[in-house]
Amino acid sequence: MRLNEHARAKVNLTLAVLGRRADGYHVLDSLVAFADVADSLSLEVGPDLSLEVSGPRAEGAGALADNLVLKAANALASRFPGLVLGHFHLMKALPAAAGLGGGSSDAAAALRLLARANKLALTHDAVVEAARATGSDVPVCLEARSRWMRGAGEILSEPVALPPLPALLVNPGVATPTAEVFRALAFEPGHVAPYDEMLPRCIGLAGKPASLVDFIASGRNDLQPPAIALRPVIGEAIEAVGQQPGCRLARMSGSGATVFGLFDTREAAKIAAEALRPFKPGWWIVETSIG
Repeated sequence: MRLNEHARAKVNLTLAVLGRRADGYHVLDSLVAFADVADSLSLEVGPDLSLEVSGPRAEGAGALADNLVLKAANALASRFPGLVLGHFHLMKALPAAAGLGGGSSDAAAALRLLARANKLALTHDAVVEAARATGSDVPVCLEARSRWMRGAGEILSEPVALPPLPALLVNPGVATPTAEVFRALAFEPGHVAPYDEMLPRCIGLAGKPASLVDFIASGRNDLQPPAIALRPVIGEAIEAVGQQPGCRLARMSGSGATVFGLFDTREAAKIAAEALRPFKPGWWIVETSIG
């Protein structure tokens, strides 16, 4: 039996970093959505666990032993005795260390496949606990639906209805390791700043794309300034996207280096992609929708 899943790119439309808990984890408040670009993951059910990686971005996936697909599978197996496993094949299309949660989305897809193979609900305690044990972004990627994510990634709102937002994703070809960017914030453990939650203000904007983009623009990504300081080309990418006709907002996703641009129309995003590609041949430039 062969099962298939898409591992969609995660986009942090907003990302406030409120401080660090006493345990060292940073406290976040983020509106997370998913783009219509993805890695592909399949599972051939069998007695043993294995992984094969291919595709245009396979080299960026790193060593197999460190892959989050295997980490998620092992985490679930340790929590659900007798788990049916098998051979995973990951087709890697998303750039790595890019602020798109590629590895986390792959891990979440692996958990979805194993849940299907074992007739487990995604809300099963073992699945939820395995997601949390695998990585901070894996829980929000488990169902790949837009939500507010808080804490260290473990506090999730109910799904937030967002319309498809025409968008451009641009990665300038540099990796920005998450730990390095967070370390640049230099927050002392044990201090968390108060914050006016944005979630209540988001309710009711699902049918108003223009107002929704204005709402997102009123937020921020606190990791953007330190990421630009570490990788100045991110600032160049934000400027290049923001200057395109029809772009309403250009901002970095996650810890970078990928930048998203929100556009008035899908056609405007497509024209922007075609305009940028000849001048930035080494950049990953994809027209998509986010929602």
